[in-house]
Amino acid sequence: MSESIVIKNGTIINRTSQFVADVRISDGLVAEVGKNLKGDTQLDASGCIVCSGFVDLHAHLREPGKEEAETIETGSRAGALGGYTALVAMPNTDPPQDSVAVIDFVREQGKRAGLVDVVPSGCITLGRNGESLAPMAELAQAGVTFFTDDGNGVQDAALMRRALEYAKGLGVTLAQHCEVAELTKGAVMNECRCCTDLGLPGWPAIAEELMVFRDIELVRITGASMHFLHLSTKRSVELVRAGKRDGLPVTAEVTPHHLSLTEELLSSYNPVFKVNPPLRSAGDIQALKAGLLDGTIDAIATDHAPHPRRDKEMSLDMAPPGMLGLETALGVVLAEGGCEIRDIVALMSWNPAKIARIDKTHGCDVAVGNKANLCVFDPELTWSIDINRLASKSVNTPYLGRTLRGRVRHTIFNGSPTVIDGQARR
Repeated sequence: MSESIVIKNGTIINRTSQFVADVRISDGLVAEVGKNLKGDTQLDASGCIVCSGFVDLHAHLREPGKEEAETIETGSRAGALGGYTALVAMPNTDPPQDSVAVIDFVREQGKRAGLVDVVPSGCITLGRNGESLAPMAELAQAGVTFFTDDGNGVQDAALMRRALEYAKGLGVTLAQHCEVAELTKGAVMNECRCCTDLGLPGWPAIAEELMVFRDIELVRITGASMHFLHLSTKRSVELVRAGKRDGLPVTAEVTPHHLSLTEELLSSYNPVFKVNPPLRSAGDIQALKAGLLDGTIDAIATDHAPHPRRDKEMSLDMAPPGMLGLETALGVVLAEGGCEIRDIVALMSWNPAKIARIDKTHGCDVAVGNKANLCVFDPELTWSIDINRLASKSVNTPYLGRTLRGRVRHTIFNGSPTVIDGQARR
């Protein structure tokens, strides 16, 4: 029998209950929940929340091909520090995740790191080129349940319809990066008065909203499930709300940075604030928060996008879009998301686990017999980023100098601690 672990005196948040108790973990499972429990190792959780580990639907781990920015091991460590026990790895790697060989490689690298469950997503189209479908049936047989061309929106409506028809038959979910590329060429920030004043090319909201509208209608005629990645505009939220009202199987996510950062930050011409889709207006942020509160938006996902320092130090028009997110997501959402703690657990754990179709092992209640994939966090602790202590290989975070609230104290993955007292296992 493996060594037992007891998490002491935490406030457990489950779907229908909240109470203070100890949690004993043995053989990878929750073995007991109660008072005055004993174990070989004790982890203090006084003043902390104990819940199912977080699940990120949208993480760029860069490996294979872009290991200078991140590896699966460093990204996994960043995830564990952020309270995550599962990361859905985006497929824009080199080579892309459009073959069983690459999927197997990503999965095995995740197992080798052993810090989180790395769940590789598959490409919708070969090479993410938007011209022909990837071998979805073969990838689904290899265990892929989540398909996306993230970084590119599938521009061809007929091809997207065919992909949805295949997805329904295979029982998998497609996730769309909503961007009509013809409308965003050369754009670096939200199309607004601010971008006109700054002399920067604008990225119109309609570029996102047209594709959201198109794909909701494709879902209507195919009946397939669709997940919308990193929504950023008020109208996108309204479109998804209407689709859900019609009973369509659509879900959506929003990122911490789209909940907390506005377009005006680009006035510094600092590429750390360049992201795809771009930072929007204060009005858009309020609409996104309203969408979280009324259930229109199902999940908070990081869109963790590490880049080497030299790339992010290029001029604003040349620098790649993207920000780090795994280590700061909880702190940003608690500080600025406007959500209750129970809602945050739903948005960062329960709901994304279901969307990713991994809810038998992640996003489960803290209850006897369930997998011990758990997060323990202090919801009141305030902190700021020490850029020299980031687990990620990259440092492109937009939150330097900001006060974050809420920090992970312990993370348990498959019954073993990956983070203890804020320190990640090496």
